[in-house]
Amino acid sequence: MTGPMTLLFAVAGGAAVGNLYWAQPLLEEIAASLGVPAAVAGLLVTVTQIGYAIGIFLLVPLGDLLNRRRLIPVVLAASGLALAGAALAPTWAVLFAALLLVGLTAVGAQLLIPLASELADPAARGRVVGTIASGVLIGILLSRTISGLVADQFGWRAIYVLAAVIAWALAVILARVIPTLPARPAMSYPALLRSVFQAIGSHRAVPVTLILGAATFGTFTLFWTALTFLLSAPPFGYSVSAIGLVGLAGLAGALVARGAGRLHDRGLSVPVTGAALALALASLVLAWLGQTSIVTLLIAILTFDIATQASLILNQTRLLSIDPATRSRMNTAFVTGNFIGGALGSALAGLLWQAGGWTAVLLGGAAALTIALLVWVTNRHTLTNVAHA
Repeated sequence: MTGPMTLLFAVAGGAAVGNLYWAQPLLEEIAASLGVPAAVAGLLVTVTQIGYAIGIFLLVPLGDLLNRRRLIPVVLAASGLALAGAALAPTWAVLFAALLLVGLTAVGAQLLIPLASELADPAARGRVVGTIASGVLIGILLSRTISGLVADQFGWRAIYVLAAVIAWALAVILARVIPTLPARPAMSYPALLRSVFQAIGSHRAVPVTLILGAATFGTFTLFWTALTFLLSAPPFGYSVSAIGLVGLAGLAGALVARGAGRLHDRGLSVPVTGAALALALASLVLAWLGQTSIVTLLIAILTFDIATQASLILNQTRLLSIDPATRSRMNTAFVTGNFIGGALGSALAGLLWQAGGWTAVLLGGAAALTIALLVWVTNRHTLTNVAHA
C-alpha cells in the first residue's frame, strides 16, 4: 500500500459511501418535486442505509472468495447504474427502489478496507486503515455539502448524474490499479455467508466491538439527520446549501480523526476508544446547551465528529487484526451492525424530533453512547488482548 494507492482507496471509498447520503439535505426539495409529505421523503435515507446493510452482508464476504481486482470494479459499475436510475426516477416509488439499489451497491469502500489491511505492512496497518476509513467518513460528510450546493444550482437529480459518472470512472481506474492477487480458498456462497456468523462467535472481542460500532454510528446518523431539522427551523432557518456547508465542521473533525489509526499502531487503541466515547457524550451536552447558537453548535459538531470517527476507526482496525483469513467477513459483520444502527438512528431522528425536538434527539443519542461506554468499561481487558495480539 503506497501513499498514492492509499489516497486512491480513500477517495474511492468516500465516493462510494457518500452515495448513501446525497438525499439527506434534499428531503424537502425531493418531497416537493415528487408530491409526497416530508416525513415520507425521509424514508429515502433509511431505505438507502437498509440497502447498504443488505449489500454489506451479501456482497462484502465475496472479498474472501473472489478476485477483488474484478469484484470491486464490477460493484462500482453497478453502483453507477443504480445512481443513474435514481436520477431518472419519475415517481417517489421508483426513486425509493433505485435508492435501495444504490445502497445495495455502495459497498466498494468495505471491499477496499479489508484489501488495504491485507496489503499494508503490519506496522503501518493502523495508519493505512485509518486513512481509508477517514476518507469514507469524509465522503459521508462532504456528500451533504456537495448535494446541497449542486441541488441549489441544478436541482436534486443532478447530483445523482454526477455520482454515476464518478462511480464509472473509479471502476475503470481501480481495475487497472489493484494488483494481481493470489487465488482465494474455494468455498460455496451459502457456506461463505454462514461463516460470517461463525466469525462473529470466534472471539469474545468481536460481538463487543460490533455493539460499540452500532451504538456509535447510530448516534452519528441520529445527530446528523436531526441537525437538518434544527437548522431549517427558527431561529436559524437555513437554506439547503447553508445546511450543507455546516457539514464542513464535521469534515474538519474527520481530518483530525484520521490520526486515530496511528494510535492503534502505538498500542493505545482501547483507552482512546473509551476516551472518544466520553468526548462524544460531552459533545451532545454542548450541542444541547448551544442549540440556539451556531458558533456553539459548530464546536459541538467538530468535537462530536472527532470522537465518533476516532472510535469507529479504532474499532474497525482492531477487528481486522483478529483473523487475516476472514477480514472481509469481519468487516461485513462490523459494517452491517453499524448501518443497522445507522438506519435506526435516521428513523428515530424524525420520531424523536416530533416527540420533543432537539432535546429528545440528544437524550436518545446520549442513551446509546452511555450503553456503549458501559460495554467498553466491562470488556476493555478483552479488547486490550486483541489490540496487543
